[in-house]
Amino acid sequence: MNFATVEGTFSYIKKFPKYSKDFYNFNGDFFVSSIGLGTFRKEPYKEENYLSQINFYKSTKTALQNGINFIDTASVYRYQESEKEIGKALNEMIKNGEIIRENFVISSKAGFIPLEFPFPNNPYEWIYKNIIKNYLAKKEEIVADQHCMNPKFLEWSLNNSLKNLNIEGIDIFFLHNPEFQLGYVKRDIVIERIKESFKFFEQMVEKKKIKYYGIASWNAFLYEENHLEYLNLKEMIDIAKSVGGEKHHFKYIQTPFNIAKPHMFNYVNQMDEDGKYYTLHQVAKKYGINIINSSSLLQMNLFKSKFNKKIKKLTNTLELNNIITALQFARSNGSLTTLFGSVNPEHIKDNLILSYIPLAKKENMLNLLVGE
Repeated sequence: MNFATVEGTFSYIKKFPKYSKDFYNFNGDFFVSSIGLGTFRKEPYKEENYLSQINFYKSTKTALQNGINFIDTASVYRYQESEKEIGKALNEMIKNGEIIRENFVISSKAGFIPLEFPFPNNPYEWIYKNIIKNYLAKKEEIVADQHCMNPKFLEWSLNNSLKNLNIEGIDIFFLHNPEFQLGYVKRDIVIERIKESFKFFEQMVEKKKIKYYGIASWNAFLYEENHLEYLNLKEMIDIAKSVGGEKHHFKYIQTPFNIAKPHMFNYVNQMDEDGKYYTLHQVAKKYGINIINSSSLLQMNLFKSKFNKKIKKLTNTLELNNIITALQFARSNGSLTTLFGSVNPEHIKDNLILSYIPLAKKENMLNLLVGE
């Protein structure tokens, strides 16, 4: 089996009967933990990001051994090293019989040119040799020497990810920050490139290399409508329908959500087919698009000042640290899972206190987010 399944993920969560029922979510495709392991690290060029102790191998094993069965990565994260470390852990755990492929959900991304570690002396030469010379993209299709949506490049990136991860299929494959190109390329060209990307993803679904696809963005779905890098979710769904029909496989988006950046839930900026504006959360829910919360801790920038006591009270985390409060806040908004990054297995175990805590009540979240 290439992917996570309902039966496989259900058998996985049954191993943790003491956990709160709120710790797992079911979306019709699989059961997943309400917090998931993210594998992004800032400033990937820093040598310290590649020291032996900075490694997602142990984190992946710790997460999967303790009830977290959603792992998110990207080929560009630490120049493919994050994927490789995950792959090593998965290979060992499957070989040892600790897990089976059907137990866990894994997502990865393509769009940015990943290069590889150790960082090449001349990245432009690396791009020419590996991308342009191999006819994966023309020079003009590579934006700012970083981003590309040519289907041939995306296929190369996907195959690299599968190899790095030691698996045959990726459950959710994201087009990584397509809005990046809007600062350099005309909007109609970018929209056409997104369409061609979606067409390619549908082909990969048929070939059983991916199960579903989506868009992982930073602010694209959260900006005001007239912003240069704005994307409309309904337009993305219509593109998916145009290439995949009503049964298209565009089912996921990944976007930031945290205490300092709650826009997805309370900022009305997404126009729907009725001409009215709604929040991203409302439009996604209407069309059955699953949301994965990224940047739940705002890359640890949330903790530069004390948390409002009201937040801790309404999230039922008065006696707990601010990291738990932030994760509790983020995972209580109705999204499928909330990502956090950690290379320290002990921090993962610390965060698992959430497995015993019910989600914040809906009325409490509305109080915090929209002042009701």
